[in-house]
Amino acid sequence: MRQKNFISYLLNPKNWWLPLLVIFTISVVGVTMIGIHTYTEAPPLPDYSTSKGTRVFSKDDILQGQAVFQKYALMEYGSMFGDGANRGPDFTAEGLHQVTLYMNRFYASGLKGGSNDNLLRQGMKQQVKKEIKSNRYNASDNTVVLSDAQAYAATQLVNYYTAKFTDPASPGAFRPAGYLSNAAEIRSFTAFVFWGAWVCGVERPGKTYSYTHNWPFDPQAGNTPSAAIVLWSIIGSLGLIIGLGLVLYYHGRMDKLDDNAFINKSSNFMTRKAVQRFRPDAIQRATYKFFYTAIILFAVQVLSGILTVHDFVGFVRFFGWDISTLLPVTITRSWHVQLSLLWISACWVGASIFVMPLILKVQPKKQLLLVNSVYWLLVATVAGSMAGIFMGPHGLLSNWYWLGHQGWEYIELGKLWQVLLAAALVLWVITLYRGIRPVMKWGQPWALPNWMVYTTASILLLLISGFIASPKTNFVIADFWRWCVIHMWAEAFFEVFTTVLIGYFMVLMGLVSRQATIRVIYLATLLFLGSGLLGISHNFYWNAKPVGTMALGSVFSTLQVIPLVLLTLEAWRFSKMPGLLEKNSGATASSEQFGFKEVFLFLIGVNFWNFFGAGVLGFIINLPIANYYEHGTYLTVNHGHAALMGVYGNLALAAVLFCCQLLCKSWWWKPNTVRIIFWSINVGLILMVFLDLFPVGIWQFQTVAEKGFWFARSSSFIESKGFQTFTWLRILGGALFTLGGVFPLLWLMIKGSSKVKRNIPGLEKLKAGSELVNEAIY
Repeated sequence: MRQKNFISYLLNPKNWWLPLLVIFTISVVGVTMIGIHTYTEAPPLPDYSTSKGTRVFSKDDILQGQAVFQKYALMEYGSMFGDGANRGPDFTAEGLHQVTLYMNRFYASGLKGGSNDNLLRQGMKQQVKKEIKSNRYNASDNTVVLSDAQAYAATQLVNYYTAKFTDPASPGAFRPAGYLSNAAEIRSFTAFVFWGAWVCGVERPGKTYSYTHNWPFDPQAGNTPSAAIVLWSIIGSLGLIIGLGLVLYYHGRMDKLDDNAFINKSSNFMTRKAVQRFRPDAIQRATYKFFYTAIILFAVQVLSGILTVHDFVGFVRFFGWDISTLLPVTITRSWHVQLSLLWISACWVGASIFVMPLILKVQPKKQLLLVNSVYWLLVATVAGSMAGIFMGPHGLLSNWYWLGHQGWEYIELGKLWQVLLAAALVLWVITLYRGIRPVMKWGQPWALPNWMVYTTASILLLLISGFIASPKTNFVIADFWRWCVIHMWAEAFFEVFTTVLIGYFMVLMGLVSRQATIRVIYLATLLFLGSGLLGISHNFYWNAKPVGTMALGSVFSTLQVIPLVLLTLEAWRFSKMPGLLEKNSGATASSEQFGFKEVFLFLIGVNFWNFFGAGVLGFIINLPIANYYEHGTYLTVNHGHAALMGVYGNLALAAVLFCCQLLCKSWWWKPNTVRIIFWSINVGLILMVFLDLFPVGIWQFQTVAEKGFWFARSSSFIESKGFQTFTWLRILGGALFTLGGVFPLLWLMIKGSSKVKRNIPGLEKLKAGSELVNEAIY
C-alpha cells in the first residue's frame, strides 16, 4: 500500500516541488563542493630549479606554454590529462614517459658495467620512480628543486619537442613541419608539458598517490591504479544495481497503465491531409532559413570530419598539393567539433520558434524582427568563429584569444564570437518568452510552455561558465569551467530540453496527451538532473581532483544509465503510438493516415541511440577502474560520436523535417527519400562504430593495460598497419552516411527553399494547427 501511495504522491503535480527541490539542492551543493576543491586542491604552478639553484622552468614559462597550447589549437591534435583529440599523443602521458626514459638514461650513463650491472639497473629504475614520486614542492617560495636526473630530463624534453615540431624526419613528427617553429614558444610549451608530467607523477601532499590518482598508467614511472580507484568502482556498481532495481520496481508498479492512458485526451492526430492543409504564418516561414543554414553547416561539418580522417591515414596530397599546409588537422577537427554543436543548436532554436505560433496564435508586435535578429546573430557567430578558427592557429591574428581559436575542445570559437553567441541565445530566450508569456500559467508551473522557458533559460545560464577562465588560469581550474559548459549542457539540461521538445512534437502530432507529456518531462527532469549534474564528476577522475570527486563520479555517473534504460522500456509503447491512433480512428484512406511517419523514424532513432550510444557505450567507460585505462582512447570517441550524432543529431533532424513538412508544399515532401536519409545516416553511424571506433577502442584499451597509455597514443600505435586499416574501414560507414544521408538531405533543403507555403487569407488552417493545438499544449 505504501508503494501505491508513493506513486500517487509522485504523480500528483501539487507535490512536485519537494522532490525537485531536494534533488536540485543536493546536486548544486555537490557541484559547488567540487568547484571549491578544484581551487583549494589544484596542483601548484611552481618554479622548477636544479639543486644548484639554476632556474629550469618558471611559473610564467608554464602559463606561456599553456597559451601556446591554446593558441595553436593543440588540444585538437593531442590531449592534456586525457582531454582533447586522439590524432597526436597525450602530452601529459608522453611527457611523463619521456622524462622517465631520460632519467634512466642519465643514471645509466654512470654505470661502468660488471657482474652487478643488471642489479644496478634494477636499482636505478626504482630510484627513478622514487624521484618522480617525491614531492619537493616548497609552498613558501613556490619552488620545486629537481634532482639532477630530472633537470637533465627537462633539458632533453625541450630538444624532443623541438624535433617533433620542426624536423619532419623525427619519429611522430607533427604534420605539417614548422607548424610551431618559434624556439621560445616551443620551450614554453615544453615547460607546460613538463608541469603536466610532474602533476601526474608526483605524490599529492600527505597521500601515497599522485595528484591524478596515478593516472596515466605507466609502471615505468611508478603509475599504477590506486586503491581508491578499485574501491569506488565497486561502490559505483553497487549504487547502479540498487538504483536501477528501485526505479524498475516502481516503473513496474506504474506499468499497469495501458497504451490508451497515454493518448487519452490527446488532440486529433495529424493526418496527411491535415499536414497538406496547414498554412504557416510569417514567423513560421521565417524559421526555414534556420533549418536551411543548419543543414548546410551539417554538410560542412561532415566534410571537415572527412578531411580530419584523411590526416589520420596520411592521405593529404591532392594533385601534388599537401592540403595539410593550409588545413592542418587542428583546424579541420576544430571545425568538425564546433560545427556539430552549432548546426544542432540552430535546428533547436528554429524548431522552438516554429512552435511559438502554435502555442499562441497572435504573436506580439516586432516578434518577426526579433526572430530574424536571432538568425543573423547566429550567422555572424558561425562566420566569425569559423574564420577565426582558421586564422588563429596560422598566426594571422594579433589577438588570437578574442578573435581566433580559444584553444579548448568544444569551445573553440574566439571569445568575441562566444559573446556574440551568448547575445543570440539571450535574444532567443527573450523572443520565446514574449511569444508564449500570455499563455504561461504561473499558478500551473508545470505547464508545457513554462517548461520551454525553464530549459532555454538554463541553457543560457550555463554558458556563463565558459567566460570565467583565461589563458592565465591554472589548466586544471580552467578545465573545470569548460566541463561545466559541456557536461551540464550535454548530460543534464540538453537532455531535459530534448525531452520537452520531443514532448511538444508528440502533442502536436496528436500522439500523446498534454497531461501524459508533462508527467514524462517531470520524471525525466528528476532523473536527468539527479544523475547528470553530479555526474560531471567522471570528467574529473584524472584532472587533479581529490578522491571525493571520484567518489561522486563513480556513483552518479553510473546512475545516468537509469533514465536511459527507462526510455528504452518505453520505446516499444512509443513506436506503437501512430498505429494505435490510426486503428482507433478507423483511418483507411491514405490521406487519413498519420502524416509524420518518416519524421517519427528519427524519433525512434533517438530512443535507440539514447540507450545504446549514450547508455551502453557510456556505461562501459564510466567506472573509475575502466576509465583509468580507457580515458583518452577511442572508446571515448566511440561514445561521443554515437551519443552526439545518434541522440542530438537525430533529434535535430526530426525537428527540421517536422517543421519543413508543415512549411513546404506537399509535392516537395519525398517519403522514400526521407526514409533513405534516415537509414543511411543511422546505418552509416552503426558501421562507423562497429568497423572502426569500437574495435579500435577495445584494442587501444588492451594496449594501455599491456604497454601503458603513452604507447597506445604514440605514433607507433596510431600509424601502425592495424590502426590504419580500421580507420580506412570507417570510410564504408562514412560513405553511406554522407552519400546516402547528408547529400540527399542537403538537396531536399535546397529544393524546399522555393517551396515554402504562402499564407493565403481565407484558407482554413489545420484544425490541430491553431485553436485545437493551443488548447492541447498549455
